[in-house]
Amino acid sequence: MYPQPYLDYLVQFHVDRDYFECHEILEEYWKSFPANERKAVWVGLIQIAVALYHQRRGNQNGALKMLASAIRIVKQHPDDIQRLGMDDNALTSLLEARLKEVKDGEAYRSLDLPIKDEGLRRQYEDACAARKAPASRESDLSDSYLLNKHTLRDRSEVHAERQRQLQLREQRRSGKA
Repeated sequence: MYPQPYLDYLVQFHVDRDYFECHEILEEYWKSFPANERKAVWVGLIQIAVALYHQRRGNQNGALKMLASAIRIVKQHPDDIQRLGMDDNALTSLLEARLKEVKDGEAYRSLDLPIKDEGLRRQYEDACAARKAPASRESDLSDSYLLNKHTLRDRSEVHAERQRQLQLREQRRSGKA
């Protein structure tokens, strides 16, 4: 049985192609563990999604940076990749090929992660079926919200928290003066 956030990530990755949401889902899951128990493999999967988000938006430098880091993590943690039901060698090959494509300036195209474990495949297909969704589809390159989600989503909570932190710092400074 695989963790639900991982299955949600896979559905977002392959069906909705919402790489920003993939990042959000796995980051929240990763951060739910105590700092000393956080596994790098989750960061690697987050970075794969972020790399594709950047590539799809035309941010070549961001895509290159994230792909290189994800490749390093995948190579350093092949057992963790395998425990997540993926083929670590196939994943490394896919990521290295995508890195070359980005370096060569090739256009974005959707990428499917190499699910190897039949148990994961069944769980994933069941999750897709529950949503009445196919197991995979291409990115909708005409969906500007999907392509630019980080700039278009509601960030009022983030801004309010930043303002609160700024006020706290100012209060501390004025209290020390």
